[in-house]
Amino acid sequence: MKRSRTGRRPGNPDTREAILAAARQLFAEKGFDAATMRAIAAAAEVDPALVHHYFGTKEQLFVATMQFPMDPRELIDQVVAGGKDDAGVRLARLFVTVWDSPVGTVGVSVVRSAMTNEWSMRLFREFVTTQILRRVQAELKLDPAQAPLRASLVASQIGGLVLMRYIVKLEPLASLPAEQVVAAVAPNLQRYLTGDLGSAASGS
Repeated sequence: MKRSRTGRRPGNPDTREAILAAARQLFAEKGFDAATMRAIAAAAEVDPALVHHYFGTKEQLFVATMQFPMDPRELIDQVVAGGKDDAGVRLARLFVTVWDSPVGTVGVSVVRSAMTNEWSMRLFREFVTTQILRRVQAELKLDPAQAPLRASLVASQIGGLVLMRYIVKLEPLASLPAEQVVAAVAPNLQRYLTGDLGSAASGS
């Protein structure tokens, strides 16, 4: 006797893609915090257990939706490991090392997609805010009153570097040796993290 369908997708090769598609939509629409694993499962028409089976945590699912080649938590751990006094140098060196490697080509594709599609931009912004900047703020124990501004300034420096070195490929920056890039950028990153931001920090 043929069993009736339950309306849920079984575990098969299409299930993973269905979950990813639902997750992308909900993360972009509702944001990371409001998009629950149960809601993503419902949108994908799968059992919630399958979402955890394929992707583990919500953070891991978000990384998968971005097709990001590395877990940002591992990178952030390397940046904050020595405290905040030299975090600017560690951040600059890690960033250039990763983006100068073959992994960087995937990062360029992600950024290009975000720049040309409003939906992708919303998803990318949510990813940067919740999975990178929020973690940096927490791990470095930045002053809560200044943390959002400091984190966004760090993002502006990194974003500008991505655009000009890896996408526009503006010379001589595009061909500058990695350590020279680190030496030039790290002081700005350190000031944004821990230095005096002037009247901007107080909102005046």
